[in-house]
This record gives sequence, C-alpha cells and structure tokens, in this order.
Amino acid sequence: MYVVLGASGNTGHVVAKTLLARGQKVRVVGRSAAHLQPLAAEGAEVFVADVTDAAALTKAFHKADSAYVLIPPNHTSNDFRAYQEKVSDAIATAVQNAKVKNVVSLSSFGADKPSGTGPVVGLHNLEQKLNQIDSLNALHLRVGYFMENTLPQAGAIRMLGSAVGPVRPDLKLPMIATRDIGAAAADELLRLDFVGKHTREVQGQRDLNYTEAAIILGKALGKPDLKYIHAADDQVRAAMVQTGMSENLAGLILEMAAALNSGHMRALEPRTARNTTPTPFETFVAETFVPAYQQQTAA
Repeated sequence: MYVVLGASGNTGHVVAKTLLARGQKVRVVGRSAAHLQPLAAEGAEVFVADVTDAAALTKAFHKADSAYVLIPPNHTSNDFRAYQEKVSDAIATAVQNAKVKNVVSLSSFGADKPSGTGPVVGLHNLEQKLNQIDSLNALHLRVGYFMENTLPQAGAIRMLGSAVGPVRPDLKLPMIATRDIGAAAADELLRLDFVGKHTREVQGQRDLNYTEAAIILGKALGKPDLKYIHAADDQVRAAMVQTGMSENLAGLILEMAAALNSGHMRALEPRTARNTTPTPFETFVAETFVPAYQQQTAA
C-alpha cells in the first residue's frame, strides 16, 4: 500500500495517478474529499486529514509500506515557519508510529542549509526529522525552481507590461515542471531501490534566468519586446500581499530570493541525465502559462 500526501496538488496527483496506472494500491490524503474524487474514480482509497494532525496521519499511514510526503502550501499563514514545523512534526510522528518502511519526501535545492533560505528551512528540518527515524528508508527529492512560480507573472505582465521579480535577471535557475517532479517521485516509489537516508537533486530540463524566461513568455504571448524588471523588495512584498499572501510568507520568499541571488541557495550536483527532466519551459508556457494569462485577461 502506498500513501500519497497532498494528492490533489501539483506533484501529489501525478504521483497518485502514476502509481494507480501501474496497478498499485494507493491511499490518497488531502484536506477535501471533493478534490480527491477524480483519484477515487481511478481506484484510490480516499482519506481526509489535516497534515498538522499526527493522530490523523498515523491512521492515514496505517498498513502502508511506502509514502510520498510533503508540506502543502499555506499562503495565508501568519507564521508559515511554525506551520511547517507543525506539519513536519506530524509527518515524522505518523511515519514512526505507523512503521512506514519507505518515504520519498518533496524537498528543495538549498535544503542542505539550516538557515537563511526562507521557506526552504522548513524542508531542511523535514529531512532532518525523517533522517532520525532509524528503521526508515528515506529519499529526499531536492527539486529545482518550480516553473509554476512564474504564474504570478501573468498579472504583472497584464498590469505593468513586463515581468517583475526579486531575483537577479542574470541568475540561472534549475527550472522544473511540477509534473516532472511527480513522475520522478513515482518512479522512485515504484523502484524502491534506496536503503538508508539519501538526497537526490531533480533539476528540470535546463537552467534559465528570468531574462531568458521573459523572452520565451513574450514570444508565446505575442509580446516580442517583453522584458524582466528586477524590482525592489518593498515593491515585490506589496504585490505579493495584494494577491492575498500573508506578510509573513512574503518576507520568507524575499529571504529565499536573497539566498538565490547571493548563491547561498544553489544546486550542488553537476547536471546529469539522471537529474535532468524532460519538460522544457516552452512546453509549460504553451500548456499552462498562456491559458492562465488568457483566463485572467478574459476575467
């Protein structure tokens, strides 16, 4: 039996669908039964639980050999780091109590650092908590910069006529489509050839900076002169809060951007066939970004 946390989210639903397609028994966990119904229709067992509730997660992991675990987003939290610690405590307690043998966790590049990386510190701590469970085989997927992180640019482009952000325009980022993360996690769970505690970087199809990303976005949107503007933190914070994000999380994201800009947070592995994934940014833009942009414009 496999258990998948965040099964209605970007990576979790890909993990669950891939395992189900391979004929595996899968229990999907999420906050909403309605959001999990498409997976139930494909044969998954549905379990509704709050990821901060260790007792509920222990029940969710009951009789599971292997699990995919993550800390779901919580954009309105006024203390996001405390929320992360509560979730990682609950996950580690439940994994230990339910005697789960194998875990693949969603982590990030930069999780080697114990501080100074904003929300990625919570992933460092999740890794550490799972690593302390002696009997557990754990693989932490340290993934690259989500291509989905560029989606807020749809609003910026519509309102300002340019892409805007806190990251240096020349900074190369290992950009990855979340579906490729889900595929990599499912592959690891199906093979289960890791013993002990390990990390694996998953770096996306290639490194891109935001200047290059803006050129690709501009071409797809019919805006060939589209530019990327490196904005001041105060401007970016105000824009993030305006979209409904808490001041606290906005501050953590700016800390992460500063860590990226300074090189404090970076990929550690050289790029190889094993840590490179198939989906190019151009495909993500055509299939996900452009429809999101058009939807916003129509609204």
